[in-house]
Amino acid sequence: MEMMNNWMTRLMALLVAVIALATGARADDFLEPDQAFQLKGELVDAHTVRLSWAIAPGYHLYRDRLSFKADGAQLEAPALPAGLRKFDTNFNKEMETYQGSLVVKLPVAATAQFTLQVGYQGCADAGLCYSPATQSYRVDPSTPGKLVAVDAPPAGVSATAASAAPAAAPAHEDDSSLAQRTLQSGSAWRIGLAFLAFGLLLSFTPCVLPMVPILSSIIVGEGAVSRGRGFSLALAYCLGMALVYTSLGVAAGLAGEGLAGALQKPWVLLTFGALLVGLALSMFDVYQLQLPSALQSRLSATSGNMGGGRFAGVFVMGALSALIVGPCVAGPLAGALLYISQTRNVWTGGWALFSMAVGMSVPLLLTGISAGSLLPRAGAWMNGVKKIFGLLLIAVAIWMITPVFPVTVMMALWGLFALLCAVFLHVLEPLPAGAKSGLGAYVGKTLGLAFLVGGLFELAGAASAGRDVLQPLGHLSLARAEGAAPAGEEIRFSRIKTVAELDQVLASSTTPVMLDFYADWCVSCKEMERFTFSKPAVSGKLKQVRLIQVDVTANSADDKALMKRFGLFGPPGIILFNGGKEIPNSRVIGFLAPEPFVQHLSRHLTS
Repeated sequence: MEMMNNWMTRLMALLVAVIALATGARADDFLEPDQAFQLKGELVDAHTVRLSWAIAPGYHLYRDRLSFKADGAQLEAPALPAGLRKFDTNFNKEMETYQGSLVVKLPVAATAQFTLQVGYQGCADAGLCYSPATQSYRVDPSTPGKLVAVDAPPAGVSATAASAAPAAAPAHEDDSSLAQRTLQSGSAWRIGLAFLAFGLLLSFTPCVLPMVPILSSIIVGEGAVSRGRGFSLALAYCLGMALVYTSLGVAAGLAGEGLAGALQKPWVLLTFGALLVGLALSMFDVYQLQLPSALQSRLSATSGNMGGGRFAGVFVMGALSALIVGPCVAGPLAGALLYISQTRNVWTGGWALFSMAVGMSVPLLLTGISAGSLLPRAGAWMNGVKKIFGLLLIAVAIWMITPVFPVTVMMALWGLFALLCAVFLHVLEPLPAGAKSGLGAYVGKTLGLAFLVGGLFELAGAASAGRDVLQPLGHLSLARAEGAAPAGEEIRFSRIKTVAELDQVLASSTTPVMLDFYADWCVSCKEMERFTFSKPAVSGKLKQVRLIQVDVTANSADDKALMKRFGLFGPPGIILFNGGKEIPNSRVIGFLAPEPFVQHLSRHLTS
C-alpha cells in the first residue's frame, strides 16, 4: 500500500507540472501584425470577393472591428460568421472574436476597376492590442483571381524591413509560423527531420501522454509477451496514428484553404473535448470502453485469418487516438495544414505529417519494445494510474475548450477540476497512524491541500467576475490598490503628433527623453498610468526626464509613421533617449510594475 501511495504521489506531481505547463505558458514576444493576421484577397467572380485571414495561435480578431469600403463599387453587407463571445479587458465589454481562421465572402457590384479597403483589428491573448489596420486592393471585376495589395512591399521584404528606420529585434517564431517556414524550404529531408523533431516535442505534451496507458494496457493484457511482439503491437498502434496524420496532410493538399481553421471551430473543440471526458470516465471505471462483442469477435476472426493476431484492432485504436487528440496538437499541425492547403502539394503534406506522427510515436515504441519491462509489476497501483490519466484527460479537455467559453466559465471548470484532484488525494481524510504515514503520504496530503485551496480560489474568482485563470482574485487586489495606493506627484506628458515633432524634441533636449505610446483602448496603458506612473518613487525618478507622449487612438497616418519608425505594433510602448539617440535595450513593451520600472530607469538613465 505504501508503494502504491508513493507511485500516486509521483504521478500526481507529474500531473501538476504538466497542467502548469499547459495553462501557464506565455510568450514574451509578439508577432508582427502581418504575421499574426495574414490577410489574402481573391476575386471569386465578378460579384464576389473572398477575404481570408490566417490568425496565428494565441491571437484573435474582433468581429465589430471589421470594415469594408469601396471606391467605385457598391458593397452589400457580408454574412459574418458568429465569433467566440468573451469579456475583453481592452474594451471593457463582451466582444465577439475570431481565432484560427476567418473567411468572409463580400458581395460587390461594379462595372469597372475599383479600390477595396479592408479594416480590421486584433490582439494577442498575452495582452498586446494591435492598432487598427487597413489593407487596400485594386480590383478588376473582369479578372478573377488572387488580389494584390496596393501598398504591399516587394516579395520577400516584410513591412518592417521596407522601412528606412531601424527595425526592432525580431519576435520569436511560434510553432505555427516555424512549421510554415520549414515547409517553404522545399527540401524533403529537411521537412522530414523538422517535423520528426516537432513530433518528438509533442510526444511529451498532455495531448499524447494519455496514449501511453492505452498502449500499456494492450501490452499488459497480452500477458507474457516478447520484446518483438511488444514492439510489433506498438508499431501497429503508431502506424494507425501515422495513417490519420498523413491523411490530414493529403486532404489539406486536395481541399485547399480552410482545413486548418476547421480544426479550431467551437463545435469541433467541444466534440473532441466531450470525447476526452468520455475516455476519462472509462479510466474511472464508470464503464468499460470496448467494441461490441459481435464486432469484436468478427474483427478477431478476420485479423486471425490474416495472420496478424490483434494487430488490426490495435491499428484501429491508434487511428482513433490520433483523431481524438488531433485538435489538441494545434501549433505545428495548424501551421502545416495552413501552408499545405495554400500550396495544394499533396506529397509534401503527406510526408510532413507522416514524419510528425513518427516523432510522436517514439515514446510509444519504447513502451512496446520494453514489453512492459519499463512499467512496474501489475497490481493495485494500476487502478491509481488509470485515475491519474483520467484526470489528465479531463485537464486536456478543459484546456482544449478554453477558446469557446468566457474566462469565468473556465475558472469554474478549473476550480471543479482542482477539487476533484483534492478528493482523489483524500485531502479530508486523516493520515494513517504509525509507520504507514511515510514521506509519500505527507507529500500527497500537501498536494491535496494545494488543489483544495487552488480550487476554492478559482471558484471564488469565477463568482466575483475574475478575468485571469492564473490570478483568480487578482482583480480584487487591483481594485484595492487603486483605492488605497498613495498618490505621487502627477506626471505630465507633452503630446507630439508627428515624426518631425519628435525629431525636434530630441534635437533640442539637453536631458534624457521618455517617449510613451498611448491609446484610449489600451488597458495596459491605463494600468501604467494608474499603478506605475502614480507612485512617488516613479515620479521622483522622472523629474529630470523630459516626458513626451503619442496618442495613437485615432491610428492616423502620422500615428502609423511613428510606430513604424520604432517597429512597434501598438501601445503600450516606452522608449528612452539620451543625446538625441535611443538608449540600447531600454524599451518597455506592456505593463511594468512600479519597482521593476524604477530599476529599469535607474539601470538605463545612469549608464
